[in-house]
Amino acid sequence: MDSWKLPPKAKIYEALSAVADNRVKITSETSAIVTSSSLDKDYTVTWSDDLTQITSNDNASHWQGYVGYPIVAVLLVKGKISFNREVAGYLAGIIWKKINKQFKNDYDKAIESVLGSLGEKGIDARKIREEVDRIMRQLERLPLTKLPGRGRPPKG
Repeated sequence: MDSWKLPPKAKIYEALSAVADNRVKITSETSAIVTSSSLDKDYTVTWSDDLTQITSNDNASHWQGYVGYPIVAVLLVKGKISFNREVAGYLAGIIWKKINKQFKNDYDKAIESVLGSLGEKGIDARKIREEVDRIMRQLERLPLTKLPGRGRPPKG
């Protein structure tokens, strides 16, 4: 089986935003639609009954071969990875596509910008970083393989 590569940590932040914004819609026992932060694209995530095989048609999953944020968001919603809902709530309403574009897809700079803005609002960035690290450790332990037959990313 073809295993997924681990994503950059930025994808965990994006997944938490998707969950906080209720942009993950479970459509059947083995599929979901995840809407982008800019609300202009819908990604399809499909998985096996036991959630060990999974695929998505987001750009990162399709072209880069790592677990994209729609997959991570589904794993969070389905309870395969535990997360702190309060921390996820801090990341609600963030339009990651716009921020990533602003920083020319330098995800680390995008994260620093977002965490800096949240810090100015009195939100503890350390707590968010710790939660992202905890989620990443859980993701590292999951034996996820690629479900065959993933579609091409949607045009936006």
